[in-house]
Amino acid sequence: MCELYVKADPILYESRSRSLRIRGVVTTLRLENQFWELLREIAEVDGMTTNQLISKLYDEVMEYRGEVVNFASFLRVSCTRFLSQAPQRSAEVLSLVAKV
Repeated sequence: MCELYVKADPILYESRSRSLRIRGVVTTLRLENQFWELLREIAEVDGMTTNQLISKLYDEVMEYRGEVVNFASFLRVSCTRFLSQAPQRSAEVLSLVAKV
């Protein structure tokens, strides 16, 4: 089982910083490449750019919680929640296709 993790391409867990504008303020986020790729995929599903998705998530968590203690961690958790719901989303899509 450990081979699955140990043999991962090191580029996936290499960190990369990106500058983006959130609420008119330029900020830098540092995430591992794997998370940047997942955010890109989530944004694509929602018809947005990665920066638009990140800004929207920031706005929504601020509205809901009133603060963001660690936004990078919030984004990582959001990515893992997206992945954990993938089977459910697939089942929903299949049921919609079956109705057509």
